[in-house]
Amino acid sequence: MNEIAALNPSLPAVPDTADQASVLPHNIEAEQQLLGAILTSNDVLDRVDDLVKPDHFHDPVHAEIFTMSASRIAKGLQTDATTLKTFASDIPGLKELGGPEYLIKLQLSAIATSAARDYAQLIHDLAVRRELIELGNRVTDRARAMRDDVAPDDQIVEAESELFALASTGSTNKGFQSFLHALHDAVHMANEAFNRQGGLAGVSTGLTDLDRMLGGLHRSDLLILAGRPSMGKTSLATNVAFNVAKAYREGVKDDGTTGTVDGGVVGFFSLEMSSAQLAQRILSEAAEVPSELIRKGDLSEQEFQRYLKAAGDLERCPLYIDDTPALPIAQVAARARRLKRSPKGLDLLIIDYLQLLKGSGKSDNRVNEVSEITQGLKAIAKELDIPVIALSQLSRQVESREDKRPQLSDLRESGSIEQDADVVMFVYRGEYYKEREKPGEENLEAMTKWQQDMEHLHGKAEVIIGKQRHGPVGSVELSFEGQFTRFGNLAKPWQGEPEGY
Repeated sequence: MNEIAALNPSLPAVPDTADQASVLPHNIEAEQQLLGAILTSNDVLDRVDDLVKPDHFHDPVHAEIFTMSASRIAKGLQTDATTLKTFASDIPGLKELGGPEYLIKLQLSAIATSAARDYAQLIHDLAVRRELIELGNRVTDRARAMRDDVAPDDQIVEAESELFALASTGSTNKGFQSFLHALHDAVHMANEAFNRQGGLAGVSTGLTDLDRMLGGLHRSDLLILAGRPSMGKTSLATNVAFNVAKAYREGVKDDGTTGTVDGGVVGFFSLEMSSAQLAQRILSEAAEVPSELIRKGDLSEQEFQRYLKAAGDLERCPLYIDDTPALPIAQVAARARRLKRSPKGLDLLIIDYLQLLKGSGKSDNRVNEVSEITQGLKAIAKELDIPVIALSQLSRQVESREDKRPQLSDLRESGSIEQDADVVMFVYRGEYYKEREKPGEENLEAMTKWQQDMEHLHGKAEVIIGKQRHGPVGSVELSFEGQFTRFGNLAKPWQGEPEGY
């Protein structure tokens, strides 16, 4: 027996169209009450439009009535049973409910507009339950299909993505927040900066001058680290990952919860290099053993012992590497969420590099695909509340200019990358280009000038900050030791030796 016939005789019973649909969670009376409230007072729609969408209604006739009402109200038109029935007569299925007269019965039967939000919440929750049931059925059907071209791991990632998308639709607290709430968050961030050594509000990169310019790596920020090949962007990224993981310390935070109080847990997606190659770079830096000697196996006993000791020390560093090639952005998000849910959590995510990621496959060109990827990375940063560093290649037009310092327009598919990023940084080593300008031995004057320039540039690098939403732009000088693939703090003439030397 239809529940409406028993609960509200003034409204006609809505027939169930299929046996399966009748067992899915739904409440027809709540849908009727909400529609009646909207037709009685159009302002009700403003109170519930963040909760209810047309596809949340179980009955398709109700979904059509809601869509038509919302469209008219958005245009500023008075919408009630009288004004709507002229246009609603063609709605499929309305005739079985009594035709346009059904709209009048909806409006007259509305109990109280003040309860509209409660009805909307119930409709929304029941729709989510129905979608969960359907998602479960889809997951079951895909698992039973036993297709050779779809691995179980891919099915798990797809299910996680669908669950996340469903969870996102259920977020009902993302509207306007009071200024008091925002003020509390701002004061909390300032308090963290005040209490942190060095005055940083974000995670320290371990590079003093870069931290001073950025204020550390801030939660929910997307940072792009770009450079031409051989500039050292991967080296800088691994240096930052190592510095953050090495400084990791767990304890009681200001809010009384247990978590990261210094450094952080780092997730590193290495799409270009294997995890062993990446680990070798980090070990070379930590042990101060040239990476080329490690590759050749040409190590002294002392160097090998130093290498083993560094490996032992690094075992405790919470640095996790995923070297799966050509990952879609959806899988990056799913794997990052999985690490975030682990006991230690996730405090920093690094992707090397952006152009090696894949989109959903729905984009018709590469520019749109890159836009989808950068938007996905920014969404990960906001959702997981962590900084995300994505490395990026630069176009070849840098090489054709006399001044090889990169700029924002050099980013490949620069529009979407520049737009979505909170910070854009470029790695530049003048020594690399100057080395290739070596004059002939017979030109003594040019050779002398070249040697002076090389001496000035040797062991130095620049990180050029081309964009920063919440801070200054400019250039930061770092030291660079190519044999260890290590960036460090550059000692100024009025300072002593930089830390770590």
